[in-house]
Amino acid sequence: MSEAAIAKKAEEVKSVNAQLLAAESAIVVNYRGLTVEEVTDLRKQLRDANIKMSVIKNKILERAVEGTDYEDLKATFVGPTAVAFSDEDPIAPAKILKKFADDHDALEIKGGIIEKKVQTLDAINEYATMPGREDLLSMLASALQDPMRKIARAVKAVADKGDEEAA
Repeated sequence: MSEAAIAKKAEEVKSVNAQLLAAESAIVVNYRGLTVEEVTDLRKQLRDANIKMSVIKNKILERAVEGTDYEDLKATFVGPTAVAFSDEDPIAPAKILKKFADDHDALEIKGGIIEKKVQTLDAINEYATMPGREDLLSMLASALQDPMRKIARAVKAVADKGDEEAA
């Protein structure tokens, strides 16, 4: 192998390593059996959520995780491998990929990182079923509003009772 080719591969390893270390989550999938149309649809869904999916050679991935906390992922780097990286929402890739895998048997989630920790397949599936950030915030807002409504009703009832007695 020429020095130029070796330098190019070393640069790829460095780039993938930087992506992994910067990502809030990275989900490893096997995409064998998906049609071009299906892959295009999946990439569009991921792109709409600011998630980047890359097909990366297994050797590049293996070298990129060497010496990191992500070495346990090496077992997932078998067969056709794509990785969905998210720098923002740690749960979004798991949600999108799980939903897509439920509809398309050819897509297989092999493992990944969520919140900068290697997660089991069961944990990834559990994260995928959790409500999203926006849903959680609306649930919190609703929970905070409920006691305020009750207090307002009680105050109004006391005021109405006071008005009735005064009349």
